Amino acid sequence: MDNNKALIIVDVQKAFDDKKWGERNNLMAEKNISRILTLWREKGWKVIHIQHKSDSPNSLFHPNNEGFTIKELVKPIKEEVVITKKVNSSFIGTNLEAYLKSNGITTVVITGLTTPHCVSTTTRMSGNLGFNTYLISDATAAFGLNDQDDNYYNAQTIHNVLLATLNEEFATIFTTEQLMNEFK
Repeated sequence: MDNNKALIIVDVQKAFDDKKWGERNNLMAEKNISRILTLWREKGWKVIHIQHKSDSPNSLFHPNNEGFTIKELVKPIKEEVVITKKVNSSFIGTNLEAYLKSNGITTVVITGLTTPHCVSTTTRMSGNLGFNTYLISDATAAFGLNDQDDNYYNAQTIHNVLLATLNEEFATIFTTEQLMNEFK
């Protein structure tokens, strides 16, 4: 029963350290992901690292650029799966769904970067595909964004609104502490 859980760590890559992204909320996201990762490793549950890969040599996410590298704090170890993707969803163009199903995974816990992009897209698809999905609110982060009318929304607002759109429709939203207590 315990082996039906997987931790998905989305795009925790050095590219997101670049100043071009602007203001970010939740600077503790990676530390919280690391705490969850430690629990998962202790329990022997499946860990899946998602790594965004761009074909554009100018992209921070191109394999020849330092930004492609997964951050040290959550660096994969030998038996952990690393799946590369080229779009926002970790399920599109990858073997993620097949891997989860072939390993009997029914519950997924999603962490990573960034809340409004790859994290929310992956969370929506996970819920739609029927997985019991948890999104960890303080183990993800957002950057401030401008809308189509050039109105600026700060990173915390973006983060909070995205969590609200996912809450109880696509996923159960937990903090790291709530998850650790629930899955200990």
